Amino acid sequence: MFEQENYEQSHLYKLRHTAAHVLAQAVLELYPQAKLGIGPPIADGFYYDFDLGVDGNGRSQTFHPDDLPKLEKRMRQIIVEKHPLVYEEVSAKEVRQRLADQPYKLELIDELAAKGEQISLYRHDSFVDLCRGPHVADTGKIPAAGLKLMSIAGAYWRGDEKRPQLQRIYGTAWPSKKALKNHLAMLEEAKKRDHRRLGRELEIFILDEDVGPGLPLWLPNGNILREECVKLANEMEDKAGYVRVATPHIAKESLYLQSGHLPYYEDEMYPVMERDGSKYYLKPMNCPFHHKIYASKPRSYRDLPLRLSEYGMVYRYEQSGTLMGLLRVRSIEQNDAHIYCAESQIEDEFMGVVDLYRSYFDLFGIEKYVMRLSKHSPDKLGVKYVDNGRMWLKAERIIRETMLKYDVPFVEAEDEAAFYGPKIDVQIWSAIGREFSLATNQLDFGVPPRFDLTFTNAQGELETPWCIHRAPLGAHERFIGFLIEHYAGNFPVWLAPEQVRVIPITDGQNEYAQQVAAQLKAAGVRAQAMLESDRMQAKIRAAQQMKVPYMLIVGEQEAAAGTVSLRKRDGSRQNGLSLSAFEAIVLDKIAQRDAVL
Repeated sequence: MFEQENYEQSHLYKLRHTAAHVLAQAVLELYPQAKLGIGPPIADGFYYDFDLGVDGNGRSQTFHPDDLPKLEKRMRQIIVEKHPLVYEEVSAKEVRQRLADQPYKLELIDELAAKGEQISLYRHDSFVDLCRGPHVADTGKIPAAGLKLMSIAGAYWRGDEKRPQLQRIYGTAWPSKKALKNHLAMLEEAKKRDHRRLGRELEIFILDEDVGPGLPLWLPNGNILREECVKLANEMEDKAGYVRVATPHIAKESLYLQSGHLPYYEDEMYPVMERDGSKYYLKPMNCPFHHKIYASKPRSYRDLPLRLSEYGMVYRYEQSGTLMGLLRVRSIEQNDAHIYCAESQIEDEFMGVVDLYRSYFDLFGIEKYVMRLSKHSPDKLGVKYVDNGRMWLKAERIIRETMLKYDVPFVEAEDEAAFYGPKIDVQIWSAIGREFSLATNQLDFGVPPRFDLTFTNAQGELETPWCIHRAPLGAHERFIGFLIEHYAGNFPVWLAPEQVRVIPITDGQNEYAQQVAAQLKAAGVRAQAMLESDRMQAKIRAAQQMKVPYMLIVGEQEAAAGTVSLRKRDGSRQNGLSLSAFEAIVLDKIAQRDAVL
C-alpha cells in the first residue's frame, strides 16, 4: 500500500530523488542554457521540469525522444562515479548568489525567505540544487540497471496555465533490473486497460472539442454503466435511510457567498453570468443547496439524523493541463449526500459511511485502499480554514477516536482538510496498481452556522447540527474510468452494457435468435440478436471485442429443441442448455451482482 509519509522516508524515495538530481545534471551538460524547475520523486518514479529557452530564431526549444538515451547514458556515468550528496544550510542571500541564473529557483527562494523557513542545498559533483532532501549517500547507491527515462511532456510552472510551459522528463528507478522489468510489464498492461482507449473501443464515452475539453459525452453503453451505478447507490442508500433530492445547475452569487465558497473557490468555478441585475454561477458543489433544503422548515431532534442524497451534476474549471479522460473532467456527477445530525450521532453516522465504503470495496473487488484523515493547518486559520481552532481540534479528535474505536486503519495528513472541517479521503488502487482518489467523508462544523441551521433539542433549546458530507462512489466519471481499467472492460454481468448476444449460425435461425433475445429482454436482460450476414466466427469475434459476457449460439438443432449453446466471454462453453435454465442463471447473476461469470 502506497502511503506518502512512509514512502518519503523510504530508501526507494531517496534513490529516486537523487536520480532526479542526476537527471538535472545531465540536462545542464546537454543544454547549458536550461533553467531548472522542480524535480520530485512520485509514486512510481520521478520527474524534473526544465525551461530550455529559445533558439537563435526565437523558437522555444524542446527535448526530443532521441535525447532520452543520451541523457540516460550520461546519468549512468554519473552513477558509476559515486559522487557524495552533500547537504548545506545557507542564507537567502548566499543561495540567491549561487543560483542567480535560475529564475524559477529564485522564485522559490523568495517564498521560503518570506516564510522564514530554513533554506538548504544539496550538492554532488558539479551540480547544486535548492532542496530539502532526503537523498541516498552517493550517486552510486542508484542501481543503474534499475533506471530508465520514460517520456517527455509539457507542464506549466507551478501547475498554472498562465505561467510558462516547461519541459518535463519522467523517469523511473527501482532497486534492481528485475523490479524495473516488472514495473515496465505493469505499464504495458496499463496501456491495454487505459480507459480512454477502451472507452472508445467499447463505445462508452467520447470527448469532442466543439463541446469542450473535460466535458464527456456518454454513449448508450456508457449511460448504462451510469444508470447501474445510480441504481446500486439508490438501493444501498434506501437501506441506510437516505432520502433523495434534486437541485438546479445554477444559483445566485449570494448563495456561494453565504456558504463561503466565494471568493475562495472562484478560480475553480466557471465565470459569472449576469441576468436581470443578478449574478449566477454554475454550481461547483451541491452542499449549499442541501443546506437550503434543510433550512426550509423547522427541525426537531426527532428528525435527526436527516440524510439528503443526490446524484448532482456540478461544474469545476479544472486546469486544462490536468484534464485526463474521465479521471479529471469539468462536468462531474457526484454520488453526493449530506447528513445532518446531533453531536451524539456523529460516531454512528460517520461509521455508517465508512461501512458503506467497505461494502462497495467488497462488491467491486477493491482489495487495496487507504483512508486518510485530512486535517487543518493551524497557521492557516482564517485564510484557508474556518477560524475556530478549538472546533478543528474537536472535530479531528472525533474522527480519530471513531476510526480507532472501530479498528479502521488510517493515516493522517496535515493541511489537506476542507475549509469547513476535517475529512477522511479514500485512495484506492485498481487491479493493475493505478491509484485513484475515490471518495470522501467530511465532518463539517463550519458551514451550518453560516446558514443558521438549527434543530430543537430534547430540552426545547435551539442547537446547531453537524453536517457530514459524503460521496462513497465519488464522481460517476472518475469511478467509471476506474471500473473500465479495473476490469479491463470485462465488466461483471450485472454491470455489462450488453449482457447477452444471440448469434445464429445461419440466416435460417434469425427468427429463433430474435425470439430468444426478445424473451431475455422481457425478463430484464440486456440482450440483442446479431442478424448481420457475417459468418458465425466473425460474429463471435465481434462479440468478444465488445467483451459481451454471454454469447448464445443457435443453429438448427437449438431452434428445433428450444435450447441454446452458451459460450462465455472466458471461453468456457455449455451446449444444449434450455432457454429457461439460461434465463434463470443470468437473472441470478444480475440480482446477486455476482462478479463471476
